[in-house]
Amino acid sequence: MDIYVSNLSFNVQGEDLKKHFSQYGEVSSINIIMDKVTNRSRGFGFVKMNDTRAAEKAIRELNGITIDNQAIKVKEARRRDE
Repeated sequence: MDIYVSNLSFNVQGEDLKKHFSQYGEVSSINIIMDKVTNRSRGFGFVKMNDTRAAEKAIRELNGITIDNQAIKVKEARRRDE
C-alpha cells in the first residue's frame, strides 16, 4: 500500500520516516519529494508498505504525531485523477 505523508519539516529525511513506519511492518520504499530548483524537501512524501494491515495500522496511529516539531498528516495515497 502506498501511503501519503504530508506536513513534513524540511529537515525530515527518509530514515526518520522509516524509523516510525517500520515499527508497524516492513517498509519497502520511502520517497520524499524534492524541489528541483532548490533541492529542498517540498514537505511531503510517500511510504510503501506491502502488508496492507500493517499499513492501515501505521496510518491510524501515525497520523497527527509530531516529527521535528511538525504534526504530520498520514493517509492512503491516491492517484492524481481521483
